[in-house]
Amino acid sequence: MKKFVKTLKKYRAPYIFICPFFILFFIFQLVPVIFTGYISFTEWNGLKTPKWVGLNNYKIMFQDYMFKDAFWNNVFYWVWAVVGILFFALLIATCINSPHIKCKRTFQTITFLPYVCASVAMGLIFMMLFDENAGLINEFIVAMGGSRIPWLSSSKYAKIPVIILFIWRSIPWFTIIIYSGLLNISKEYYEAATVDGASPFQQFRLITIPLLKNILFFCALTITIDIWKMFNESYTLSGPGSSNTSLFQLVYEYGFKTFKLGYASSISVVLILVLLVISMVQYRMRRNDGEV
Repeated sequence: MKKFVKTLKKYRAPYIFICPFFILFFIFQLVPVIFTGYISFTEWNGLKTPKWVGLNNYKIMFQDYMFKDAFWNNVFYWVWAVVGILFFALLIATCINSPHIKCKRTFQTITFLPYVCASVAMGLIFMMLFDENAGLINEFIVAMGGSRIPWLSSSKYAKIPVIILFIWRSIPWFTIIIYSGLLNISKEYYEAATVDGASPFQQFRLITIPLLKNILFFCALTITIDIWKMFNESYTLSGPGSSNTSLFQLVYEYGFKTFKLGYASSISVVLILVLLVISMVQYRMRRNDGEV
C-alpha cells in the first residue's frame, strides 16, 4: 500500500491536481466556444431546431450598419482605454511609490475605491452626472461660461461618458499591478542615477519605463481583452441608436432581445477572432523586441 501511494505521488499526483481545471475548461469554455462556432452558421431562436444557413449570417453582418458602428466604437474605446488607463495608472502608482507623498494609506484607499463599486450603479450615477438638463457636468460648464452639451442624446458625444467611466473604474486595478512592479525595482538604480546627475524625469524614462515594459505589456493586453468584452458601461449609458454600442452589447441585443442566436453567435466569433489577432500582434511586437 505504501509503495502504491509513493508511486501515485511520483507519477500521478501532478495530473490529479490539474485534471479538475481541464474538466472545467472543457465543459464551460471549450464546448461553448465550439457550439457558438456551429450556431453561427445556422438560423436559430433558441427553441426550434437550428437551420443551417452557411455563411449567410456573416454576409448579413458585414452589411449591418449596427455591427459597423459597434466595431468602430470598440476601436475608439480600445485606443483611448489603453492610453488613458496606462497613463493614469502609471502616474498614480509613481505617486504612491514616491517617498514625498504623505498619507499614503488614505491616498491608496481613495485610488482603489472605484474598483469595488458596482459598474451598473456607477453607470447610473454617471448618467445623472452627464444629464443634459440637470447634470453636474453641464452645470459646471455653464458656470464656466460654456453651453450645455447633449452628452447622451447626441451621437457625437455619446461615447465620451462611456470611455470615461470605463477608464475611471479600471485605473485602480492596473495601478496596483504597476505599483507592485515599482516595488520590485531596486533603489540602487535610482541612487546610482542620482549620483550621476540624472534628473527625476530622466530616471523615470531610462530606468522606470524600461524595467516596467513586461508589466505594461501585460496591462495593455488585459485592457484589450476587457474593452472588447465591455458591456455594463455602454448598456447603462446608452446613446441614440448604435452611437456608443459595444460589440458585446450588440451580441446581447441580437441574442436575448430579438432571439437571433445564430446571428449573435456569428458576431461572437468575429469578436473572438479580433481578440486573437490583436493579442497575437501585440505578442509578436514584444517578441521582436526580445522582451518575451
